[in-house]
Amino acid sequence: MPPEGLALEFPTLDDVDVADKTVLVRVDMNSPIDPRTGEILDDARIRECAPTIEELARKGAKVVVLAHQGRPGDEDFTTLERHAKKLEEVLGFPVKYIEDILGPAARESIRGLKSGEVLVLENVRFCAEENLNRPPEEQARTHLVRKLAELVDIYVNDAFGAAHRSQPSLVGFGELLPTVAGRLMERELKGLSRALSPERPCIYVLGGMKVDDSLKIIENVLGRGMADEVLTGGLVGQTFMAAERDIGEPNLKLLLERGFEGEIHRARKLLLSHGDRIRVPLDVVVDDGGRPKEIAVEELPTNLPICDIGDGTIRRYSETIIRAGTVVANGPLGVFEKPAFARGTFEVLKAMANSKAFTILGGGHVVAAARAAGVIERIKHVSTGGGACIAFLSGEPMPVVEVLTKAKHKRFTTAYKSTGGIP
Repeated sequence: MPPEGLALEFPTLDDVDVADKTVLVRVDMNSPIDPRTGEILDDARIRECAPTIEELARKGAKVVVLAHQGRPGDEDFTTLERHAKKLEEVLGFPVKYIEDILGPAARESIRGLKSGEVLVLENVRFCAEENLNRPPEEQARTHLVRKLAELVDIYVNDAFGAAHRSQPSLVGFGELLPTVAGRLMERELKGLSRALSPERPCIYVLGGMKVDDSLKIIENVLGRGMADEVLTGGLVGQTFMAAERDIGEPNLKLLLERGFEGEIHRARKLLLSHGDRIRVPLDVVVDDGGRPKEIAVEELPTNLPICDIGDGTIRRYSETIIRAGTVVANGPLGVFEKPAFARGTFEVLKAMANSKAFTILGGGHVVAAARAAGVIERIKHVSTGGGACIAFLSGEPMPVVEVLTKAKHKRFTTAYKSTGGIP
């Protein structure tokens, strides 16, 4: 990641002439799968990567699609046959699929592609090499990368959801081939980069159950001065409350059962160093036999489970958001799946939608909440990659992004248009 205040620079599809070139595009089509039937339960990621594939085909490229589904040993580790059929439905034109990755059948199919055709190779994680995380120069020497690289002219990475990983299909080709970002990758990096050099005030809204991830983000954005305030809710907010006071046996037990004892200590340290910029709920809503009951934090501890933020907190958070220049939200502020405890999350998301700020949703459950609240269309940037987005905002290494920025610095783009091959 570049230091705050510096824009990411990387080559995109605008920098290459793909007509009649064989283009390998790595996408993230990893989807929820019904373990009983193998059916795809949500095709959102397939739809998100379709525009890049469609553009390549429309411009006359011979498109080879590389993707993964699940991990070895997991029940959703399966072939990409259904993904290819779903992609065909989304694109509206034929898509070929082959049960091979780098063997003779796959290589023959790649060589036989005509301009404008699309071929989906088998789940790349069926190849054992793909499951090793190593530096790009080592991944470039794998059989997977060497065998496929000799068959293609250009490599396009559009797999933002896996951009925090360093596997052969993600980082190896950048060592051997002209490499550019696909449209989804481009949109994600440009959108999330707005959080690196934000318009002020910059506000982070962090909730949900991934407390460790949220604390990493807080440590990064407050430690580097990238955020002005952090508003907390959900289990993140409860962790900060537990760092300050007794929140009641059932609520503390929930945190400890999830292994968050260390996170409570980290939250306490953060409050000592950045307490003036971390906002903890003023009041909460508890579940009183299925009915919502609001109590002030001064009334804690409680023997009832905390399920939402209260009205006073909603007002304070909403007022802060309305005055913001940039707002980044990751994780809901309560159990929004239950209507009685959705108000806090929905109202804060509505404040984001009504704000003039550049607003970012970090993927996952907060996106589902924004959709349920009816405000998803009014959020400026909605990320598709939960883990990758968290890694980006936490300032962690992003191997795929490093490969793309390296490609820019190598000035490959001028060679791309003249040769279409390795400079």
